[in-house]
Amino acid sequence: MPWYRQPHWRILLALALGLLYGVVAAYAGWGAFTAAWIAPFGTIFLRLLLLVAVPLVLASLITGIASLSDLNKLSRIGGKTIAIYLGTTLVALLIGLVIVNLLNPGAMVPDNLRQETLQGDVAEREEMAAEARERGPLQPLVDMVPDNIVGAASDNRRMLNIVFLAFLFGVALMLIPKEQSAPMLGLFESLNAVIIKIVELVLLFAPIGVFGLIADTVTGVAGDSPEDVLQLLGALGFYCLVVLIGLAIQMFVTYSLLLRLFTPLGLRQFFRGIVQAQLVAFSTSSSAATLPVTMKSAQKNLGISEEVASFVLPLGATINMDGTALYQAVAAVFIAQALGIPLDLTAQLSIVFLALLASIGTAAVPSAGLVMLIVILESIGVPAAGIALILGVDRPLDMARTATNITGDVTVAAIVAASEGSLACVGAATDRGRAAEAPSVTLDS
Repeated sequence: MPWYRQPHWRILLALALGLLYGVVAAYAGWGAFTAAWIAPFGTIFLRLLLLVAVPLVLASLITGIASLSDLNKLSRIGGKTIAIYLGTTLVALLIGLVIVNLLNPGAMVPDNLRQETLQGDVAEREEMAAEARERGPLQPLVDMVPDNIVGAASDNRRMLNIVFLAFLFGVALMLIPKEQSAPMLGLFESLNAVIIKIVELVLLFAPIGVFGLIADTVTGVAGDSPEDVLQLLGALGFYCLVVLIGLAIQMFVTYSLLLRLFTPLGLRQFFRGIVQAQLVAFSTSSSAATLPVTMKSAQKNLGISEEVASFVLPLGATINMDGTALYQAVAAVFIAQALGIPLDLTAQLSIVFLALLASIGTAAVPSAGLVMLIVILESIGVPAAGIALILGVDRPLDMARTATNITGDVTVAAIVAASEGSLACVGAATDRGRAAEAPSVTLDS
């Protein structure tokens, strides 16, 4: 496939063209034309993403949780796997929140953007603040439980209700006999496949949507002062740097520390052994597409047993999204900072909770994290339109966070294998593992 037909290049090209058009339109005074004839395409793209948010969360979480019924055969390995996966995801979220609050990249966004995005929303937020002051300490727990399934599914702001319903359905499907759960599970698996295909179709429209969103954002920010565009681009560059710093900390500090503490693997041996899987993950932005390479690298280069690798790694492609979770925490706070919306401790804890749960059900396909980010933004009261700020730079960040995701998968597999005595990398086996490293950096024919 020629480079110009590959989706990520088309989106990056649309980003560049949108920025170029936005700058020209800002200086030429085409703001009204852009708002009337260009921006609607971005709005349509955003609405399409919002359209699939509820069914994607519902179907993905239900199928992800119900699939854990296989733990009856490998309960001990499964318990360790899930606990470590959730633990590393929680660490990734905390790293993301700490660095985005310390570095405050949203402060670099021009004030024009905050005022324009929040215009007309002041009265609504004052009403929400008044309601919040009257809420009791346990009201968030009450709000989590819906009294009407249809009502919960009709409002993207009630995503915690959907998460609660999905967990309830998933656990119930695990507990009832397999012959009774099979039809319902098949329905949700089919729904999940359909929604993922719809997301893929929506992403075909992404270049046009990105062009419209970025062009409208740039002309809106510029207003009577086009020089503010450069300030916006600087803010986006700083935002990308913050995300990459967080991913680097997760990969080279968190995972390295876990490997040193709980496995006999050397760090050089580990990273050389999985470099092929990391490159495939980086280029495809899909944990699912990378899974065969990940499993081969884990078994051949690191000595992880087939029993552990065949259980832990496929499960990780479903429920372990450390890089995605870290990105969502940084992105949500950055957008709130950019729009001048303060997030208190409760809101940031909500980000942790939602991103942790969402990581279980996020589809292992490119850009699925964008939909989950919209879910988080809607749940903490930040306008989903703010995603326009980061949409154009999502693809390169998606590549980096997918590489982080599969690195986390293999790290956990190595830890579980070491705890089960299924890691053939001590003594003489270490030499065999090192000998296998040489061909691991090239694709087999």
